[in-house]
Amino acid sequence: MTLDSKGDIHTRTEVRDGMRITWNAPIKMSDGTVLRADVFRPIAEDLRAPVIISHGVYAKGLSYQDGYPMQWEKMVNDFPDVLEGSTNKYQSWEVSDPERWVPHGYAVVRVDSRGAGWSEGVLDPMSPQETADFCSSIEWAAEQPWSDGTVGVLGISYFANMAWRVAERRPKGLKAVIPWEGFIDLYRDPTYHGGILNEFSKKWAAIQAVTVQYGLGSRAKRNPNTGESIAGPVDKSDAELTSHRHDLYEQSLEWPLDGPFWQSRTPDPTEIDLPFLSCANWGGMGIHPRGNFNGFTESPSKQKWLEVHGDSHWSLFSASYGLTLQKRFFDHFLKGIDNGWDRSPRVQLNIRNVDGRFQRRDEHEWPIGRTRWTKFYLDASQSAMAAGLPPQTANSRYESTGKGLTFRTPPLSEETEITGPIAAKLFIESTTADADLFLVVQVFDPSGKELTFQGALDPNTPIAMGWLRASHRRVDPSRSKPWQPYHPHDKVEPLTAGQVYELDIEILPTCIVLPKGWTLGLSVRGKDYEYEGDVEEFGQQFYYATRGTGGMTHNDVRDRPSALFDNAVTLHTGGGRASYLLVPIVPPRS
Repeated sequence: MTLDSKGDIHTRTEVRDGMRITWNAPIKMSDGTVLRADVFRPIAEDLRAPVIISHGVYAKGLSYQDGYPMQWEKMVNDFPDVLEGSTNKYQSWEVSDPERWVPHGYAVVRVDSRGAGWSEGVLDPMSPQETADFCSSIEWAAEQPWSDGTVGVLGISYFANMAWRVAERRPKGLKAVIPWEGFIDLYRDPTYHGGILNEFSKKWAAIQAVTVQYGLGSRAKRNPNTGESIAGPVDKSDAELTSHRHDLYEQSLEWPLDGPFWQSRTPDPTEIDLPFLSCANWGGMGIHPRGNFNGFTESPSKQKWLEVHGDSHWSLFSASYGLTLQKRFFDHFLKGIDNGWDRSPRVQLNIRNVDGRFQRRDEHEWPIGRTRWTKFYLDASQSAMAAGLPPQTANSRYESTGKGLTFRTPPLSEETEITGPIAAKLFIESTTADADLFLVVQVFDPSGKELTFQGALDPNTPIAMGWLRASHRRVDPSRSKPWQPYHPHDKVEPLTAGQVYELDIEILPTCIVLPKGWTLGLSVRGKDYEYEGDVEEFGQQFYYATRGTGGMTHNDVRDRPSALFDNAVTLHTGGGRASYLLVPIVPPRS
């Protein structure tokens, strides 16, 4: 092990496990703040390599196995190929394994965000400063003597969102990105679902961010490869730590409407024109898939691809499935290899079946061009929905604290594929000046049992979900599509008790092939979905599993005061108030 040539006491370089590794390389920002990066690269000093970089708050030195043991255990049990071709000593949460990339001729750089891990400063997740810092980190990586000047961004979740953010800015050296399960719109995707505050970031910060803040020092976990703390070489008091971080959840409460705060933290996909591979999860509702789909449809890039898969949030990224996909993409755009990637289908789907199997199918566009957009009209008198208008008008009332209403189709007369975004139009009235609508698309087998799947964060995830606060009902026609209404969320328009209002509700994309005899259902309710069947051990123990919503709960009384939201809602159907569910039915290719 040698001291870095610049004499930085915290930076060391060593050769081990087939790599030349530099620990805690300093990256100086424009304001003088020093961020730290770990660099894994080929041993040969004269080899210049393309760079795979990540930049985030999760502490680059925290081992996957130590920091996320439940996720690690589930992943290697479900996909044992993760363990092949690597000692797995350098595996870290939601980023690439350097032992899988360095032998392939890449350098891997992991940067701790300002205020996290080994990077000094104020911890301010998702901030404009963090975006600017990442742009500087990319430019630094492109200029290093071991770099060939080409940089790609790869990572899941937080790291994927960072990819979208820098893709909009396109700093020098950045050539391509793979946002694997990554949101774009900070207001709509993970924070305010249809205008309703999601509590996820409160739990997330306590578990994943505050626990690795710079200055925890000796109180934090240790990097098993260096023996050092994962959270910096200094010990700060609790008061100092608190004063050096911003609470994203509390900030969210301060800004309940979309506006400059959120827009400064949200990249514009219409400004992203570099090559990207956007990878979505059918079961990731509540945080990421909306960003992956919208990024693909809204970007003007001529070199963009959409891939969609199932299973947990983390597994396929590290499994051979994900690794093969990632290497083909980056080999083409970072190394310039003519491997046929540019001729790959632009939309690569894993079609989900009720038995849990997935079948790969390629398409040319999203939504799928041959989709038959089918309206299933609700009938409150029968708790039913069907392709034809109900014979008469009806209404049904539910209490927001109860289970709401469920509408089901008759048993399907033939195998039916549903793949794409969903939307609903509902006519409702409320006993108060507002109402929160929670919509759940469900499927039931011939015996009437609901089928759920392993989603990104919950083993009992339903087929699709959507949300809307009725006072945020106004849509922007210029940004709306028949299958995806767009709500500005920039002002509150209270309801008048007893008056009927028309609501257009976005429901996130899904995919399922339903056999003959199965039924499709829609639950309309005033609170979060809860799976009512048996929950397996992982679902009982995993801290984000919440009986189907994956930690996406909406119960903060500061956002949902009982005076407004403990109410009764009446849903109208038929006639001039024909409520319906718009479903993307995809026929076989002719």
